[in-house]
Amino acid sequence: MTAHDREVDGVEDALALVGDAPNSPGGSPGSPSDGAPGPARTQGQLRADVRSAGAAPRGDGSAVSWADARALAEGAGRAAAPDPAARARRVALGAALGEALAEPLAALTDLPSFDTSAMDGWAVSGPGPWSVRDAGTTPPVLAGHAGAAPLPDGAAVRIATGARVPPGTTAVVRSEHARTDSAHRLHAERAVVPGQDIRPRGQECHTGDRLLPAGSLVTPAVLGLAAAAGYDTLLTVPRPRVEVLVLGDELLAEGLPHDGLIRDALGPMIGPWLRALGAEVVATRRLGDDADAVHRAVTGSGADLVLTTGGTAAGPVDHVHPVLAKAGAELLVDGVAVRPGHPMLLARLASGRHLVGLPGNPLAAVSGLLTLAEPLLRALAGLPPRAPYYAPLRGEAQGHPYDTRLVPFVHRDDGLVPLRFHGPAMLRGIAAADGLAVVTPGGARAGDVLEVLDLPWTASADGVCFT
Repeated sequence: MTAHDREVDGVEDALALVGDAPNSPGGSPGSPSDGAPGPARTQGQLRADVRSAGAAPRGDGSAVSWADARALAEGAGRAAAPDPAARARRVALGAALGEALAEPLAALTDLPSFDTSAMDGWAVSGPGPWSVRDAGTTPPVLAGHAGAAPLPDGAAVRIATGARVPPGTTAVVRSEHARTDSAHRLHAERAVVPGQDIRPRGQECHTGDRLLPAGSLVTPAVLGLAAAAGYDTLLTVPRPRVEVLVLGDELLAEGLPHDGLIRDALGPMIGPWLRALGAEVVATRRLGDDADAVHRAVTGSGADLVLTTGGTAAGPVDHVHPVLAKAGAELLVDGVAVRPGHPMLLARLASGRHLVGLPGNPLAAVSGLLTLAEPLLRALAGLPPRAPYYAPLRGEAQGHPYDTRLVPFVHRDDGLVPLRFHGPAMLRGIAAADGLAVVTPGGARAGDVLEVLDLPWTASADGVCFT
C-alpha cells in the first residue's frame, strides 16, 4: 500500500475536513437544518454559489470573492498581453513545447501522403487465393522505399506496416490471417474486404486542412501532429516570464529546522509549479525581511510577473504592501474571500507588469497560485481560460461562514474524497491530492456537486507539465 493509498484510506474512515469555522446555523447549502442529507445541488446552482462566494459581510470588508478574484486576474492578463502577432516568433519544434500557437496549424501535406499498409502482411490484388509473386526472390515492400511495381490481378507480395502499397493492390491481408501452401499460393483464413487494412491517402487530412486553431497549447501530441503534417518550425507566442522572490529571515535552504528557523518549502516548489502552468521561470531568489531589498528586486525585475511568497499580511516584517505603495503599483486584488490563502494579492506595477503576492504558508500559497497566478499566466500566454468542471462530493466538507474554501481531494469512482491534511501550513494533503475542491460558504454534504481545480500534472485537459 502506498503512502497515497494510506492517506485516502484514513480519509475514507473519518472524512475529517477543515474546521477554522463552524457551519452556518442553517446547515450546509441544499440541506435541511435537521442535518438529514439534502438533494445534490445542480451545476447551475453551484456556479451561482461560486459567483456569490464571499458576498456576505467580512470583518475587513475589502476582500473580493474567489470567483471575482480569478476573473480579475484573467482580465488583467488579457489587458497586459501584447498582440500575439507582435510577440510571435518562429521556433524549432522542440522549443515550442508549452507555448501557444500564434497562427492556425494547417496541414502542409496529405496525411498519409500516399496509400499505405496499416499492417504487416500481404498486399493482394483481386479475389484469392493469390499467387505469391516470384516466391523466394521478390523482396517484401518496406516502409521508406520507393513504390513497388504494379501488382497484377491474382498476385500477392509481402508488405510491412507503413509501406506504400503497390498500384493495383485491393487489400492487405494480415500475416496472422493468411497461410501459404506448397504451390506458393496464399490463402486467407478470414473474409477479405476491398480496402482492408489500407490507409488511403488523405484519410486523416488533406493539404490546407486546418488542424488546430491559433491559441492552442503546444503539447507533446501537437508536436507529433505538426511534424507529421510537414512542419520543422512553429510560429508561437512565448511563455510568460516569471521571477520568484521567497521572502523571510526565518527560512533555511537546507538541513533540519532549529532555533526558530524552518525549512523553505516554497522555494523548491513554486518554480516547478509555475513551469507546470506554462511559465518560464527566469529566477528563484531568497530575500530576507528587508524592505529596501524587496523594493529593488520588485522594481528591477524584467519578468512579466513577479511572484512573492510571504509578507502579504500586516505584520511587523510584512513588507509587500509598503513596497508596492512606494513603487507606485496599483492593487487590483487585495485579499480574497478564500481559505486558506485570503491575504493573497495582485498588483499592476508601474512598468505595466504584474506582481502576485502569495501568503507564506504552503497550502495558502498553493491556493494563491491557482486563484491568481494560473488565470493570469494563461491570459498572458494567449490561452483561453480553463473550462471548469464539476464532480460530486463523497462525505461532508465543513465550510467557512462567508468564504470559499479550497480542500485537497482525490478522485474515486463515486466522487471526490477530501483529504485530512488541509491546514494552511500543511503540504501533506496537497502532495497526495489530485486537486482542490471548491467548497462554497456554509460547507457541502455528500452528493453535492463541487467545482474541481485539477493540479497541473493531473489535469485531464491541457494541463501538461513542461520541464
